[in-house]
Amino acid sequence: MTVQTVRPQAEGSASVGAPLGGDPRGPRRSRMASRMRRSEVRTGLLMVSPALLGAIVFVAYPLITLLWYSLQEWKPLAGGPVFTGLDNYERLLSDPSVRDSLGATAIFSTGLVVFNIGLALFLAVLLNQKIRGMTAFRTIFFSPVVVSLVAWTLVWTFLLQNNGGINGFLAAVGIDGPNWLREPGWAMASVIVVQVFKGVGLNMVLLLAALQEVPEELVEASKIDGATRARTFRSITLPLISPTLLLVSIVTIIGSLQVFAQIRIMTEGGPSNSTNVLAMYLYQTAFEVKEFGYGSAVGVLLFVLVLGLTLLQWGARKKWVHDEN
Repeated sequence: MTVQTVRPQAEGSASVGAPLGGDPRGPRRSRMASRMRRSEVRTGLLMVSPALLGAIVFVAYPLITLLWYSLQEWKPLAGGPVFTGLDNYERLLSDPSVRDSLGATAIFSTGLVVFNIGLALFLAVLLNQKIRGMTAFRTIFFSPVVVSLVAWTLVWTFLLQNNGGINGFLAAVGIDGPNWLREPGWAMASVIVVQVFKGVGLNMVLLLAALQEVPEELVEASKIDGATRARTFRSITLPLISPTLLLVSIVTIIGSLQVFAQIRIMTEGGPSNSTNVLAMYLYQTAFEVKEFGYGSAVGVLLFVLVLGLTLLQWGARKKWVHDEN
């Protein structure tokens, strides 16, 4: 009788009946993984398609159209558009009204940003204290944010008239108030203050949320080290809330450059064009004078200004925003 010796199969060797190519399930798994990846890509594209379509229809297409119209002279009452190249932009460089509008825009934006962010930070620090009644105080300052912009502006327009409520109150205490909306300096101050109180509540809430995320142990450690409240706020609190400050500053600056409804209702750009900001001048050029081509060039200038200031702030964030590489 012949005895057969069975040798143990070496580890890692191919099993009996298996092809030399290895595990037959490998290619099948690769195909399944590839199908799953394609399915995930299709699902992702389907989910973002509404936002992508909205960006194309409401952002990209109007921007491209604006650029095209800015290269034409188009006065609807005098005929169709005529391609003129860069003539509208050459006119921008020599237009004194554009320089006046840029100056008014700079004054308005600077005043709005400084007072809005400063007041919002002050209110956020105040509301961050554990004092009774702060909830009602927070509601009072946030309520203008949800009020209709037109309604808010109309109410303040009536109050700021020469014989309006504010001057009536001042007269009751023996003060002769100015004609708020008909004197250049007071008109600019009035529209800035009205806009500050309209939007300060939103920035206040954002900064308050950032303050509440500051670790309490860091504040306590600074007190133990003998730091004053001002030093603690400057060296610990401000750096930790600087990302929120960046967000607030970008949003506020963009909003200040695009202001239109308040100026249109309160002063219509006057008196003596002292409040005729760039967005207001764009409206006057395109829809009152009916120069669509030149108005489009003013719109491009406004877009470049907004984009440039936003990129400037974003590029400078590494120097003053905490934990930015």
